[in-house]
Amino acid sequence: MNYMTNKIVAIQGNHPTNLNPLTDTTIFLANEIQKKKYQIFYYEPKNLSILNSKVLANGFFIKFEYKKKSSFKILKKKKLDLSSCKFVLIRQDPPFNLEYISSTYILDTIKDNVKIINDPTSIRNISEKLYSANYQKFMPKTIFTQDIREVRNFFKKNKEIVIKPIHGYSGNDIHLIKIFRSKFISKFIKKHSYVMCQKFLPKIKYGDKRVFIINGKVCGAISRIPKKGSFLSNMSKGAKPVSINLTRNEKKISNIIGKDLKKKNIFFAGIDFIDQKLNGDINITSPTGLKTFYDLSKINLAKTFWKELKA
Repeated sequence: MNYMTNKIVAIQGNHPTNLNPLTDTTIFLANEIQKKKYQIFYYEPKNLSILNSKVLANGFFIKFEYKKKSSFKILKKKKLDLSSCKFVLIRQDPPFNLEYISSTYILDTIKDNVKIINDPTSIRNISEKLYSANYQKFMPKTIFTQDIREVRNFFKKNKEIVIKPIHGYSGNDIHLIKIFRSKFISKFIKKHSYVMCQKFLPKIKYGDKRVFIINGKVCGAISRIPKKGSFLSNMSKGAKPVSINLTRNEKKISNIIGKDLKKKNIFFAGIDFIDQKLNGDINITSPTGLKTFYDLSKINLAKTFWKELKA
């Protein structure tokens, strides 16, 4: 196989054996660009190095398939200079920890030579939850703190609150607080340091809305309905996806955020609404949901993604 350097897309992600082809956005994006005769080079963040001033990744060329039992085939192992690629996609799952941050610093050194999605500096600068502090007028009552007294005051005012870690992901470590238990909250803050607290919105039982933003444009949305007895709308927590339309108000807020994110060099993002209020998770590290949106609507936003990148 001839690996033409200008027709390579490198993907920094979790090992492909950990990806679910039925729902995974990374596979969906890779499968689409393969049709344009691009080669896919895949590596994990731990296999990224700077050697002799070059950013090299130990990984493999790979072909994704939807038809086969196995969703991928490893073609050739290689150490690749990432500057030789046309695009690099940062697609590993959070947590947004020091490894994640270090990989953005490494990729920063080549971003003038290769287009990286999302921009590594922007990923580092825009905390998925803290950044929403800029949009609090569109959100339920929200505070960010590690002071238990502030959490207690907030609980007294709002009666039922949701508490989550600033750097949490996939619906993990999110708790609905109906009775204030100092010991539990204190341990939670000690473990996670800064937390985000929000007034609980009971209409979450009817689902949230995940909005897809590509190159500053609002491209579509799905709703995710929590399973019975849960208030978590993450599909990884058993929520069920359904088709949905956005209200005028949701479109207006999404357009404002989309324009802001484009100015900040964020190409692909997901934002969430509950009961027409912005939920405060501005998903930019590894946004998901495009395959699910396609299954529900037959609209292929992977095509939009690559078209906007002029691939």
